[in-house]
Formats: sequence, structure tokens, C-alpha cells
Amino acid sequence: MTRSTPAAGRTRPAPPELDIDLLLKDPEIKVIVTCGSGGVGKTTTAAALALRAAEQGRKVVVLTIDPARRLAQSLGLTELDNTPRKVPGVGGTGAGHDGGELLAMMLDMKRTFDEVVLLHTTEEKAQQIFANPFYQSLSASFAGTQEYMAMEKLSQLRDQLVEHGEWDLIVVDTPPSRSALDFLDAPQRLGRFLDGRMIRLLTAPARAGGKAYLKVVSAGFGVFTKVMTKILGNDLLGNVSAFVASLETMFGGFRERADQTYELLKAPDTAFVVVASPEPDALREASFFVERLQQEQMPLAGVVLNRLRTAPEGLSAQRAAAAAERLAELDSSEPAALLAAAALAVQVESAESAKHDQAMIVRFAAAHPEIAQRTVPALATDVHDLAGLRSIGAALAGS
Repeated sequence: MTRSTPAAGRTRPAPPELDIDLLLKDPEIKVIVTCGSGGVGKTTTAAALALRAAEQGRKVVVLTIDPARRLAQSLGLTELDNTPRKVPGVGGTGAGHDGGELLAMMLDMKRTFDEVVLLHTTEEKAQQIFANPFYQSLSASFAGTQEYMAMEKLSQLRDQLVEHGEWDLIVVDTPPSRSALDFLDAPQRLGRFLDGRMIRLLTAPARAGGKAYLKVVSAGFGVFTKVMTKILGNDLLGNVSAFVASLETMFGGFRERADQTYELLKAPDTAFVVVASPEPDALREASFFVERLQQEQMPLAGVVLNRLRTAPEGLSAQRAAAAAERLAELDSSEPAALLAAAALAVQVESAESAKHDQAMIVRFAAAHPEIAQRTVPALATDVHDLAGLRSIGAALAGS
């Protein structure tokens, strides 16, 4: 099969097709990570993949980081939290079921951070950390915390899979970051934060006592604290220093855990599915992500090109526009003529949109001819229930 590329004026081999069902049925695959820029349908894609895998017999947990909580609504659940909840009406052993099961959860960033702290210290020390105002701010809003905690929760779920066999497939919907690469960069960013010069300086006065504390403030932090205390309060530096002192013995544990989680993403039982829409920004992000995964030698299953607009066949945009012009020249006020003109205008817009999307896909395929792809047509309505997710799953599988 070949595809014509107008810019090159010659034919190129079509990229391989992404076989979703083969991926979902592969017992060696334990983790599927959907990633891409915001607004391209990652959450819906993750849910559809998880549902299809469950209805093919696998025990699946899907983790979303979507603050809009659309996944809960689509799965028929009133809410999602940090605990996996069974999705009703999926799986079972009756007629038409293959014994699969689907559980869903949504990342609670602060609760996950609390779990990490408890993992690396005593209950008493953990309570001191939890009460620290700087920790409360860090665990809720520090840049990169959401991405890191998503990876941490994935690691926890993976441990449960290995140790207890509660599920055999984890599907992750990555955070809606400004950059899709934020998810991969989160562990290194946290490590740089923990190893940063400011953290080392703040640790020193907390260990040395009051005189050293005052010396550091007067020597290098006077201007800094004046500005920051206006924003965060008079006790900022004391809170930060106390927090750092409490965490000092845990830094190694954080770094080690971050490295382990990053290695988990490179394991052969993990598969990345990059999701994009046929728009320049989304495809640019997808290209960055594909290249990064290849550079890091991470297992990329393929790319889902989502929300592809289509138009009815048999009438091109040029012919529809010409027909609309002829109708306009007649200057008819007949209802049938007005209706026909409106229909032709819709056809012109649909055909032009479909042409644009196809051109974007061809351009992406030309840049990444070796990457498996699957196109999913745009739906007329939003997905809001299991039936809608099943439709998306079928489209992902090429049905």
C-alpha cells in the first residue's frame, strides 16, 4: 500500500498499522502508558484501551490524572480517588464475558506524596513533615510534583501486580502537562531539586544551629527572604529549613525511587502509546515524544492519531463550492434551494477539514515512517458512557 505525498510528488510506503488488540492481548505487556499534549483525547483513549482489554479477559486497572473527572462519568462511577474501584458492568464470567475485570482510580497527588514520605521514615517524623507549611505547599503545587507522583503511583501499582497479582495490566493516563515530556522529566527534575544548591545551603544552617542559621540568612538570603516572605509569610525560610532537615535522611530514598520508576518505564513489559490530534502543535509534541522515547530506548508501541475529521465521499470541496455558487446566482428563496445551499456549505467545510487532517497525518508519517500508527475518526458527540468507550475501542482496533 502506498500513499501519495503532494509535497514530494512521489509515493511513500505507508507506515505500519498499530495493532491494538495484539497489544492488549499480549500477556507479556503489564503497563501501557498513554501520553501526548493536553486536549488530544489521552483520557478517553486510556479508558477505551482499559475497557477493551478487560472485556477481552484481562484484569485491568486504569489510572487517570485528569482533573475534569471525565473518566468517572464515562465509566459509570460517581467518583474516583486514590483507591482502585471496580467498574460495574464490565467483565464477569457469564455469557459474553471472558472473565476480565476493570478497576479505575484517579491520582490524589498529596495523598501519594504522603505515602512516599511514610515509606521512607517513621510515623512520628512523617507527622512532623505533614504539619510543615512548606511541605503542604510542595505536595500540592510544586512544578513537576503531579508528574512525579503519577510515576510513583504507577510504581506502587506495578509492585502490587508483581507481589499480589491483583491485576495483570495497568493503563496510565499521563498528566495534562504543557509539555508531554514533563512526565518523563519528572524524576530528574525532582532529583535536581533535592540536589540543588539552595537545598544544600538550607540544610546546613538547620543542622548547625541558630548562629549558623542567622549567618546564612545575613550572608546570602537577606534579599531573597524579604521578597519571598512577602508572598508566602514571615516563617518561609524557617519552614523550608525545617522541612529540608526533616527530609535530609530521605533524599537518598527519593532519588533511588525516582531512578527505579524511570527504569520501570524502560522495561520490555511496558508499552507507550503516543496520542495526538491532526493539529500542528499536537503533532509537534508527539514528534518530540517519539524522538525522546527512541533516544532513551523506551518501548514505543505506536501513535494514535485521534479525532480525524472525515467527509462524505463522492463530492469534492471544489465541486460542492461550485454548486453552491450556482445556487447563489439563482437568488432563489425556495426552501429547497436554501437547504441545498446550506448542505453544500457544510460539505465544503467538511471536505476542507478532512483534507487538512489527511495532509497533517501524511506529513507526520513521512517524518516517522517506521512508527506504527492508528487513526481514529472524530465522533459526532462526546463520550460519556461505556458504550461510547466501546466505540472508541473498536475504532482503535480498526473495527
